[in-house]
Amino acid sequence: QVQLVESGGGLVQAGGSLRLSCAASGRILGINTMRWYRQAPGKQRELVAAITSGGITNYADSVKGRFTISRDNAKNTVYLQMNSLKPEDTAVHYCNADVRDRSALRYLGYWGRGTQVTVSS
Repeated sequence: QVQLVESGGGLVQAGGSLRLSCAASGRILGINTMRWYRQAPGKQRELVAAITSGGITNYADSVKGRFTISRDNAKNTVYLQMNSLKPEDTAVHYCNADVRDRSALRYLGYWGRGTQVTVSS
C-alpha cells in the first residue's frame, strides 16, 4: 500500500512563486523516477518535470528556466519550485512515482490525487 499526497498548490498572481511537495508513504522499499504532471481544463495531461533516483532532471520546454524539481530521498518526497508563474501554468498538478513496495515483485507507478495551481493575470 503506497500513497502519494501533494501539497502547496494555491492561487498566485502572474510573476509569483509556489513550491509543491509530494510525499510518498507506505511499505516502501525504493523509489526510482519521480515526476510532476499537470492537466489544464480541456487539455491532455502533460509531463512538467522528472527526476531520477540519482538526481538527473528533465523539464518540459515551457517551464525550463522557471521551474526546479528536487527530491529528498530520506523523506520520500519530491518538490517542484515554480517561479515566474504565468496564467498558462494554471492546472491541476499531479505527482507520479515508480515505487517498489513490500508486496510487489517489481516497481509500479503510483499517482497522487492532485493539487490545484491557479495563476491570475
